[in-house]
Amino acid sequence: MLNTITELVLVGFSNHPQAEIPLFFLFSVVYLVILFGNIALIILVAIDSCLQTPMYFFLCHLAFLNIFYTTTVVPKMLFNLLASKKNISFGGCFTQSYFYFLSGCTEFILFAVMSYDRYVAISSPLQYPTIMTSSLCVRLVILSWVGGFLLILPSTVLKVGLPYCGPNVIDHFFCDSAPLLHLACADIHIIELLDFLSSLVLLISSLSLTVVSYVYVISTILKIPSGQGQRKAFATCASHFIVVSMGYGISIFVYVHLSQKSSLHLNKILFILSSVLTPLLNPFIFGLRNETMKDALKDSLAKDRNFLKGMRSK
Repeated sequence: MLNTITELVLVGFSNHPQAEIPLFFLFSVVYLVILFGNIALIILVAIDSCLQTPMYFFLCHLAFLNIFYTTTVVPKMLFNLLASKKNISFGGCFTQSYFYFLSGCTEFILFAVMSYDRYVAISSPLQYPTIMTSSLCVRLVILSWVGGFLLILPSTVLKVGLPYCGPNVIDHFFCDSAPLLHLACADIHIIELLDFLSSLVLLISSLSLTVVSYVYVISTILKIPSGQGQRKAFATCASHFIVVSMGYGISIFVYVHLSQKSSLHLNKILFILSSVLTPLLNPFIFGLRNETMKDALKDSLAKDRNFLKGMRSK
């Protein structure tokens, strides 16, 4: 059976047309802040020699993922908030869906990698530089991307091969997997089960590695005799723990159930939290709760002020 759908309609927030203009301005500002915050974090790590460590290397890649993750969804959502025809091509819809879930899967694997990095830093501080070498860090980041690619590839190939003969309306602001899958005029139970198992494997494996790492981290910190030493060690892990908790909490609520058709309106809200709020907060959580980052930012701003003063004096 050939596809009769060439383009799809993203309903988005058109059920509440009076809210579309205010939402456009709100999400435009939020998106710009996400771009500025994460790009600023990447630049700060790149120019400050004190931040040339594995922890901040991984943090840069998380910031890039935040930008990539959000950009797959928000620009099209902003366009549709103003457009009278909220269409997306069939191929464009699958492309958006693929890259959205690729970046999401990669992010969870990167969470586990970052937790392992904190485990090594806290449990074996003297061996840390020899264990977390530059080549290992690069390989771990590549592993995160390859793992995300391989995890979602089978179900994506199966979905593309399904016949789609209408309707062509998706009650979401982007091409989410579940509403897109329910447009197929074929049995989708096997693919739904595959999606469920893929989500379960990703979340359980990455979360297990993260939890085990932090159990060892906390047990090591509690053995530190100095209260000041304990607080300093906890401070290096607190930001990552907050971000991981938000990411896992939202995703488990959204994805780990077999059928999502009955909760699409709730998923819209949760996806806004996942694709907009979390990338918005990440650079501020890491920046404002990390003394090294704050010191590096102050030094950078001081150098800029001195440079401007020197230019004016000439």
